[in-house]
Amino acid sequence: MPVLFAGLLEAHGQLGPAEVPTKAVWMIKNNLRKAALLGVPLNSPAFHPFNPLLALRVSSLPLEPRARLALIGALFEAVWVRGLHVSDRAVVERLADEIGVAGATVVADAEQPDAKARLRRQTDAAIARGVFGVPSMEVGDELFWGYDDFPFLESFLAGKDPLDSTGWRRSFDAPRPSAVRRRFRPTDERA
Repeated sequence: MPVLFAGLLEAHGQLGPAEVPTKAVWMIKNNLRKAALLGVPLNSPAFHPFNPLLALRVSSLPLEPRARLALIGALFEAVWVRGLHVSDRAVVERLADEIGVAGATVVADAEQPDAKARLRRQTDAAIARGVFGVPSMEVGDELFWGYDDFPFLESFLAGKDPLDSTGWRRSFDAPRPSAVRRRFRPTDERA
């Protein structure tokens, strides 16, 4: 379900990885390694971070399931393989047309107030369920976050979760902090 990543970040007081220069460099290399191991193409997006609102709203439209999945795939490929800017109305129209979905219609639909409200509701609902990043996968009350969690998700779905569903709370009962770091410090302050 599409959600606004920036909304998740804001709700949890975080910056996106591309907003932290050293993390952005690490992330680029990490993603290239993963892509190489998986044998999937990955190229630099036209801009990063970029405004994803149009792509997310188009992805949230109540389209026929097969068309919706094809459109989401085309949008991902456009950003992460073809280096196209999916904030551009003409690019999104062309991508939709390429897969047999009426591009002008879906872009116009995505610009309507109900499409904007749908994305807000989806994001708010995800935040209310404890989602803090993307990709997140939910199974019942369990949240799995990120590519690295796929093996844990697979184990959970196979009924082989190594984590005792109730016993973990006894092992880790939210300890109280002994120190709390300040959120921000002036750049001239020394440690």
